[in-house]
Amino acid sequence: MCYYVSITPKVPDIELNFKAKFVFPEKYKAIYVASAFTFPFIPVISNEEPTVISFFQWGLVPSWVKNSLTASKIRTKTLNARAETVFEKPSFKHSILSKRCLVLVDGFYEWRHENKKTYPYYVRLRDEKPFALAGIWDSWTNQLDGKNTETFSIVTTRANSLLEKIHNTRKRMPVILTKEDESVWLDNNTSKDTLISIMIPYDDKKLKAHTVSRMLRSRGLSNSDSSITEEYNYQDLQPLS
Repeated sequence: MCYYVSITPKVPDIELNFKAKFVFPEKYKAIYVASAFTFPFIPVISNEEPTVISFFQWGLVPSWVKNSLTASKIRTKTLNARAETVFEKPSFKHSILSKRCLVLVDGFYEWRHENKKTYPYYVRLRDEKPFALAGIWDSWTNQLDGKNTETFSIVTTRANSLLEKIHNTRKRMPVILTKEDESVWLDNNTSKDTLISIMIPYDDKKLKAHTVSRMLRSRGLSNSDSSITEEYNYQDLQPLS
C-alpha cells in the first residue's frame, strides 16, 4: 500500500526533472511527509495537461458521485487502487482508461512488522531524484456550491524483493514509473495491455530504504519537519537480510 509520501525538491528541480511547469509555483512547499488520511493536495501531471504541474487532492472521488456525504465516504476507500483490479472497480475503471496522472514524489513510507511491533521505513531512489508514481484521477463537482475538485488515487502492485522485507504483511508497493514509461502512462492512446505491462514492481536495485522515527504517525507532526526523513536506529530491530 502507499499512504505516506514526500516531495521536497525545489521548484526548478522538479520542473526540470519532469519537463513540466507549475501553474502556481508559489503554492508549492516542500512536504516531508504527507498522509493520505488527511486528503492533502499533491503535485501531479495529468494526461490532459502533460506539460503542466497541478495540485490534485489525494482520495479519488468519481465524477458520478452525487453529494458531499458520499464523496467523503468514498475517498477513504480510494486512496490506493490495486493494479490487479483497477480495470474492474466502479470507482476506477473509467479513470484507468482515460484519466491517468503522474504523482510527483521523492520518497514514500512503509511499515515493517516484527515481534508485534511496527517500524517505519523511508524509501527513495538511490540517486535521490524525484520520481513519478502511477496515478489515476477524476474531477468531481460539489452540487451545493459548484466547486470543482480534481482528485487522485495511487496505483499499487505486488512488492519487489526489497519491499517484501519492509512491507512484510501485505507485500505491496506503489507503481513507480520509469522515465521511459512516464510518457507512455500519460499517452491517451496507450493500450490496456501496455498499461498492464507497466504496472509492475520497480527494480529493487534502484531503491534504498532506512528506518525513521515512529513520530511519522504523530498527529502533531508538521509536514514541513525535515527531521522525519532522517535515519532512526532501533536497537531491537534486525537489519534487512
